[in-house]
Amino acid sequence: MNVAEAIASRRSVKAFDQDHRTSEAEIEKLMGLALLAPTAFNIQNWRFVLVSDAALRKEIRQAAWDQAQVTDASLLVVLCADLKAWDKEPGRYWKNTPQPVQDFIVPAIGQYYAGREQVQRDEAMRSCGIAAMSLMLAAKEMGYDSCPMDGFDFDAVGKLINLPQDHVIAMFVAIGKGIKEPWPRGGQLPLGEVVVQNRFG
Repeated sequence: MNVAEAIASRRSVKAFDQDHRTSEAEIEKLMGLALLAPTAFNIQNWRFVLVSDAALRKEIRQAAWDQAQVTDASLLVVLCADLKAWDKEPGRYWKNTPQPVQDFIVPAIGQYYAGREQVQRDEAMRSCGIAAMSLMLAAKEMGYDSCPMDGFDFDAVGKLINLPQDHVIAMFVAIGKGIKEPWPRGGQLPLGEVVVQNRFG
């Protein structure tokens, strides 16, 4: 399956085969591909909480309006971000580059993020959104369906997964074998309404 096919065929699936299990090799491949998603300054601020504990999944489902995909999907990823990743040994994000690159980029990270909490949060959400799409497209290419989710009590889920104080939850991505066709696409807006040339009129 090529990228265009994966994009066109990916749908938000709500009904999954409860008995299907993703293999460790499949999970490793999926996560390895997700780690290639871009982040600003290469700070890699996303954190992927893979919830495999059945009891914990049930608790999370209760905090997610009882949505079945939380427990029924083969893999539940709680996509989080470390808001302070930019300040945690930032040199490691550029360790494989020439020294002049490191000398330029690494100090710039602190200059850009220090004292700018909203920028840190915005960056976290952007990074997680990109990673989520990477996950879903990789899953589709591997024969899996997926569902991005934000319909849950963020604070309650944060407590359930022991979310650190300097982290935020962006969304869930449920991945598994779909057992029910999704509804027809609700209605895509025309290009002329969503694509703006140069500036808004």
